[in-house]
Parts: sequence; C-alpha cells; structure tokens
Amino acid sequence: MQSTTLSIGDPIEARCTKCRKNTDHIIITIAEEAPVKVQCNACSRQHKYRPPTVAKKPAVRQAAKPKDADRKEWELLQPTMDSSKAKTYSMTESYKLNALINHPTFGLGIVQRIVGSQKVEILFEDGKKIMRCQ
Repeated sequence: MQSTTLSIGDPIEARCTKCRKNTDHIIITIAEEAPVKVQCNACSRQHKYRPPTVAKKPAVRQAAKPKDADRKEWELLQPTMDSSKAKTYSMTESYKLNALINHPTFGLGIVQRIVGSQKVEILFEDGKKIMRCQ
C-alpha cells in the first residue's frame, strides 16, 4: 500500500500557470502536508500549487421548447387552419400577415408578423420562427 503523505521531491499533477493545463510537477515546498510550491516538468517554471482542473463536460443543447403562450395560441388557431389552402414555404416568395404556410421541416404555420424587408415570423406547432422571404 502506498503512503498518502507527500514530501518534497514527490511528483504531483497540478495546473501549470504558464502551460495553462494540467501537467506533472515536482513538489518544492510543503506546509501542513499540502504542497505550497511546485515546479512544472514541462516548462520548468516554479509557481504556487494549483490543483488540477477537472475537464468540463460539453454543454448538451436541448431543443427549444415553445413558450406556453405560443403553445396556447397554436392550439387556438389550429382548428381554423386548412392545410389544403397552405402555401408551400420558399425563401423566394413574399408573404402577408395571417398567410398559411406549409414548411417541409416545421409543418403547418401561420405568418404572425413581418420582420424587416426580408423576414417573417411564423407560428408553428414547435413555436415561433423567424423565416427568410422576399
């Protein structure tokens, strides 16, 4: 069984301030059984001991959930939507307010507002999306 007490000259992993990553170090000074000063084996720099950092897990991006207000508005408008009258979405088309759109990915939607000269906001079942148009 290995001893858990550290002593001067022992190898230890630490965060190097020059290398900016976790590297192997040698303990130079100790206070109360904890390393105080270490020397990096990669760059030979001496610095205060900093414990190695734990790699962060990449953030998992969750699909955006429609807001409750958008969901309720969709549920109110859906019965009045006739998919046979829906215009197939195209970036090269122009759209008017309350126009019914059929998008290949998002499905049936209704134009809620005109955003600038080449964009419209469309309410789909998944929520509102800003879409490009002419």
